[in-house]
Amino acid sequence: MTYDVFDGHNDLAWYLREERDYSVEGLNDPSVSPFTTMDQLRDGSVAAQYWSVYVHSSITGADAIKATWEQIDAVQRVVTAYPERLQFARTAAEVVAARNSGKVASLMGVEGGQQIDESLAVLRSYARAGARYMTLTWSTTHSWADSATDEPQHGGLSEFGREVVAEMNRIGMIVDLSHVAPSVMHQSLDISTLPVIFSHSCAFGLNPHLRNIPDDVLDRVPGNGGVAMMTFVPSFVSNARREWVEAGENGTAPEVTVADVADHCDYVRERIGIDHIGLGGDICGIDELPTGLGDAGQYPALFEELASRGWSESDLRKLGFDNAMRVLDAHEDAYTAFLGTSATTDPATTDPSTGTAGKTGTAGMTGTAGAAASAGKGL
Repeated sequence: MTYDVFDGHNDLAWYLREERDYSVEGLNDPSVSPFTTMDQLRDGSVAAQYWSVYVHSSITGADAIKATWEQIDAVQRVVTAYPERLQFARTAAEVVAARNSGKVASLMGVEGGQQIDESLAVLRSYARAGARYMTLTWSTTHSWADSATDEPQHGGLSEFGREVVAEMNRIGMIVDLSHVAPSVMHQSLDISTLPVIFSHSCAFGLNPHLRNIPDDVLDRVPGNGGVAMMTFVPSFVSNARREWVEAGENGTAPEVTVADVADHCDYVRERIGIDHIGLGGDICGIDELPTGLGDAGQYPALFEELASRGWSESDLRKLGFDNAMRVLDAHEDAYTAFLGTSATTDPATTDPSTGTAGKTGTAGMTGTAGAAASAGKGL
């Protein structure tokens, strides 16, 4: 049994910037792209991917906007270069259309609120281009939101930060609460009328890394309808690895394995239920991945581990794909209204430049994408 994956975070675009001068050639060669190749995506049953359009927080102002558009361009060029493997998607309907055609639905996520340079117009421009979520901060506090790994300045969100969350709800852009301070997590959950995600985090209750999700925040996720997407970053996963890093990384690093990632999946499922957990590997965003999860092709090892612990097929489908898809679909009406389109046209004629989209989706989904899933692959 294989299970499709809708992954919350892959940093291939930044890897291409840093290591390949943005060349998109050779992306089926592990010597060129060791953590994400087209064959690895196939082997991992990756059916949909949020490609991060990350910009380091040392890049600010207009330069950050320029760098973000370069990242968006990189994702678009990757998708265009591999049309037999990838298909650009903005809506839930387009994700289903890509999946039904056997291609990886390719969406984007902005990783850091500083990338909008305090402009809601810039936020909206990213959303129109297909950035379906924004992480409110990266690793540093900026002018309107506090980061989990930096000194607080705002007591959470500033007044403008609250406006950002409200505007994201209005335009159907998913609020991502990875990286942010717990105060921002709570305030965003207070404000948001649509489900949030944590695109690449683990459980603080299992490993008290500042990047992980505290229990009192996790406990609020079911009420919001959101999804906590477990990541593969070794120091977020393993308490021993975190302690080794904090002590100066002396000697041999403690091994982190697929079983350690499964422990976080178990913890979150037991605490808040199977409907609120997903996967966000942070592949290409780190130099090392857990043993058994070394690239985008190895997601099946995690499903095998969880199946051995008694997870049902339904549980594994929800973890891998369905929960992330449900959150995207919950934003469908707001997003298509923002684009000035509806998700009612033939998906075969979808054109990202015009925003037309096909009406199709998954059983149990509540938005416009839910109507016709039974006609395609089961989600």
